[in-house]
Amino acid sequence: MREYRVKPVRSLARGLRVLRVLQEMRAASLHDLHLATGIPKASLTRILHTCHREGLVWQRMADGAFLPSHIQQRRAKIDDAEWLVEIASPVLKRLCEQTRWPSVLSVPRLDYMETIETNSPLAYFDDVMAKPVGFRVNMLRSASGRAYLAFCADEEREAVLRRLRERDVAGHELAHDGERVRRIVEQTRRRGYSVRAPDFGGDYGRPRAESDDGRNSIAVPLRVAGQVLGCVNLTWRLRVMSAKEAARRHLPELRAAVREIEEEAARS
Repeated sequence: MREYRVKPVRSLARGLRVLRVLQEMRAASLHDLHLATGIPKASLTRILHTCHREGLVWQRMADGAFLPSHIQQRRAKIDDAEWLVEIASPVLKRLCEQTRWPSVLSVPRLDYMETIETNSPLAYFDDVMAKPVGFRVNMLRSASGRAYLAFCADEEREAVLRRLRERDVAGHELAHDGERVRRIVEQTRRRGYSVRAPDFGGDYGRPRAESDDGRNSIAVPLRVAGQVLGCVNLTWRLRVMSAKEAARRHLPELRAAVREIEEEAARS
C-alpha cells in the first residue's frame, strides 16, 4: 500500500482489533474481550453495538456471548443449533437403531455444553429418563465436554478454562489444574474419543458418590470448516460394560454417524 501522510483512525483500529480477537475466540463475553484487548468495557460496549448495527457481530441469547457474523450463508449456520439438529436428527435415529443405546448431541456455550438433541426415547436398552433439551452439561467432567476441549482450537480451550476458573462453583475445580487438563487433552486426542471423568455421575457439580445416573459415556467431536460445532456421545448403563468395551463395540458406528452429519453440514 502507498504511504499516505495521514493519521490512522484510532477508533477504527480498536474496532478492528475487537473483531480480530472475536474471530480468534469464536465466542466471547464482554469480560473476555476486556481482558484480551485491554479496552474499557464502556468503550467495548459502544464498539460492539456499532458492529452489531453494521451486521458484523451478533449476541447469543442463551448465554450473552458475542460472536462474529459470517457473510456467507453456510458460515452463518455454524452457530445455528436448529440447523444442526435438523441435519443430525435422522442420523441419530439410525445410530440408535444400530447400537440400541441412547446418544446426545450437544454444543459448546461459554463454559458448559448444552444438549440440543437426543435419541434416548428410541433406545431399546435404556429406560432412564433423558435429560431435557437445553440441559447444561459440565465441560470438564462429561465425555462431550472433554471431546470438545480436546479438539477445539487452543484459543477456544484457554478462553473456556479461564471462564471456569473465574466462576467459583462446584464442578469447576479441575480447571485450576493445568497439568491434569493437558494430560486429559493429550490422552483424548490419542484415543480419538473421550470418556467421562470417573467421578462424574451426570450431575453438574456433585460427584458420583452423591448423584449417580448409573451411566457411562464416550463422545467424539463434530467438526466442520475446521471448527468443533458440537459433540455426539453414546451412553450406556455402567454395570453392563466398560468404556473400552463400549468403544470396541460401538465406536465405529458412532464415528460413521458423526462423519455423515459433518458431510451433510458441509454441503448445506
